[in-house]
Amino acid sequence: MALEFYHLLLLVGSVLISSVVLTKASSLIGIPSLIVFIIVGMLLGSDGIIGIYFNDYGLVKNISTIALIIIIFEGGLNTNIIKAKEVAYRGINLSTIGVFITAITVGLFAHFFLGMDLIVSLLLGSIISSTDAAAVYSILSPLNVKLKNKLDVLLEFESATNDPMAYVLTTSFIYLILHPTTSIFLMIIIFLKSLILGVVIGYIIGKLSTILIDNINLISKGLYPVLMIGIAILSFAIAEFIGGNGFLAVYISSLLIGSSALSDEDKNLTFFYGLAWLMQIAMFIILGLLSFPRQILSVIGFGLLISIVLVFIARPLAIFTCLIKSNFNFKDKVFLSWVGIKGAVPIVFAIYPLSYGIIESGFIFNIVFFISIISVLIQGSTIKILAKKLNLIEKI
Repeated sequence: MALEFYHLLLLVGSVLISSVVLTKASSLIGIPSLIVFIIVGMLLGSDGIIGIYFNDYGLVKNISTIALIIIIFEGGLNTNIIKAKEVAYRGINLSTIGVFITAITVGLFAHFFLGMDLIVSLLLGSIISSTDAAAVYSILSPLNVKLKNKLDVLLEFESATNDPMAYVLTTSFIYLILHPTTSIFLMIIIFLKSLILGVVIGYIIGKLSTILIDNINLISKGLYPVLMIGIAILSFAIAEFIGGNGFLAVYISSLLIGSSALSDEDKNLTFFYGLAWLMQIAMFIILGLLSFPRQILSVIGFGLLISIVLVFIARPLAIFTCLIKSNFNFKDKVFLSWVGIKGAVPIVFAIYPLSYGIIESGFIFNIVFFISIISVLIQGSTIKILAKKLNLIEKI
């Protein structure tokens, strides 16, 4: 038993070190580091070199939820509230109406042109409708460029706030598949309730936490990150317990804490940044481990078609519709349309149908996994090239 435990430690240590070292190589050749983590997971998996068979979807869902809580909390904590306010209106439009347009467009295409069941098609569209925060942060940050017209700020704000909408749409269509007699009116009520309660709980916990952090005066600064991790988890748990959107509550609470309770020095604790990276690495490796590449090969045709619709029709339609009366010009909108990067979040959401035993869930998971890989690989690796081509990089 002890030998098996040390084997596990040897594997974990080797994988973490290899993954971090390989990110340096990936940055030199222009490949997003997230691809490295997924490939490492796939190599460890049943179709890979190591051959570890792993299909515990419930466990992956729980681990991924915890990872997303930390990633979203860290993103809100380090959001510049002054800059965020400048793009908040447009960002909220993109993270709500934009996500809805993307989901419906992809869903209708899958139904009418690929012959999928309507509700299942809309579920697929919902799962891949949001821009992934972890992917955007990890791809934009290493570029070391500032984009004109605050495009980078808008992208970060949108990606940090649009997961809740995609999550609500995903869970709503799952509920509709499991309870086909449910009325549309009831679904709308559940939908609105989830968003409203998420905002309310996030605001209350954020305000109370700000008071607590300002007055508690802990004996060690090392305890503040522990306290904030507890706040992040509690925000999610309370919101979900009463039927609210937990991810939205986490982001709102962290935004309030980061903007008022912490100094810049405390807010940018290396601990949280490192922890968020650890969560990303773990999440992508586990998702790669969970995948079965041979099964993914069978959906390449469907995946490519949906990817093309997503990138060249659904995302641009959402961007140009939501920003129709904005000050952003055509080049800005083209760039924003291209940077609708998918990542771990859609794959995590694709696990939800699997955990509920929905018949078409395996097909959905493989398509979403393929689309996310293609998105990170192609869109993620061409962001800087496109920004230069469109003359959107601001000279510092």
